[in-house]
This record gives sequence, C-alpha cells and structure tokens, in this order.
Amino acid sequence: MPITKSAKKSLRQSKKRRARNIRQKEAFKDIIKNIRKLALENKKKEAEKLLPKAYKALDKAAKTGVIKKNTADRKKSRLTKLVNRPTADQPQVGKIKAPSQITPKQS
Repeated sequence: MPITKSAKKSLRQSKKRRARNIRQKEAFKDIIKNIRKLALENKKKEAEKLLPKAYKALDKAAKTGVIKKNTADRKKSRLTKLVNRPTADQPQVGKIKAPSQITPKQS
C-alpha cells in the first residue's frame, strides 16, 4: 500500500485509467465480435452499418493509448476485408484457378 500522499494519488489515478482502458477495450472488442458474427452469417448490410462504430472505437482507443495506431489500422483493415469479401452466392471474379482446372490451349 502507498504511504506518501503522492503515491496515494498515483494509485487513484492508475485505478481510474485502468478502468477507462478496460471499458474502451471491451467496447471495441464487442463491436468487432458483432461484425464478425454478422459477416459469417452473410448479413452484409448489418455488418456494414456497424463498421463506422468500430472505426470510431478503434481510433479512440489508439488516440488514448489503449492500443497502438498500427494495431487499430490493422484491425480496421481486416474487418473491412471480412465484410467486403464475396459471399457464396456471389460470383468470385479474378479467383485463381487450381492447376487441375486449367485446360491446355488447342492450336
């Protein structure tokens, strides 16, 4: 336990900061979980509506030092790719074919 007045104040500050950091971290984790769930259920519209909230939560967390800026950017990028990936019912344009699917050209 802290003895000096400044150590007591420091403990109070660190408790508040820790609580705030945990709240922020839980906020963006919950939003990310919801987006992933919706994306896996092929509910693209609902997932797209949550993306701005995720961006905002991640940017705030990066701004206050809960996570690093590159981590926030990476998470945003991966979420966007997940939401925008083609679903099973959409044709996949530009997909690489396996060697067994390629037929030789006849001259």
